[in-house]
Amino acid sequence: MLVEFIIFTTSSILATLVTYVLNIHLKQGPVRASALIALLVGGFFHFFPTIFSTLYTQNIPLYVIGGTFIGMVSSTINISYFSLLFSPILFSVLLHFTSKLFTGYGGALGTTACISLMCTMAFPIITKNKKVTYGYRLIRIIFKKQRRKIIIKRKFKA
Repeated sequence: MLVEFIIFTTSSILATLVTYVLNIHLKQGPVRASALIALLVGGFFHFFPTIFSTLYTQNIPLYVIGGTFIGMVSSTINISYFSLLFSPILFSVLLHFTSKLFTGYGGALGTTACISLMCTMAFPIITKNKKVTYGYRLIRIIFKKQRRKIIIKRKFKA
């Protein structure tokens, strides 16, 4: 069981990194990068379903496609490689334990990938130049704006 989970997590990490490189460094765009990887992996397991056991044939494409969703992160967000490595791990854990809850609903992979990426971006990571990552600053800005709105509402009610 643990070996299979490590294989699924590794495939998700590789898909995330390859999609990120295609998206950002090779400037292919997020949709094209994700679609290319999903097409290659999905096509391989569709045309050669007997090479691996059915457990791998059915599950690896799910973890890879979810990993490509994480790799589609925008180039305007200063994301660290730690986040690109930790997000697919968190995605794999979430997918493993919640996949039965989402049976029959569309968008489970994308939603789980989004949740894992946002949770990872919320970690306060200090970079080499002693700055906090962009995702954490964005969350602080959102909370400050909400706090201001509450204060303004209280002033007008009084």
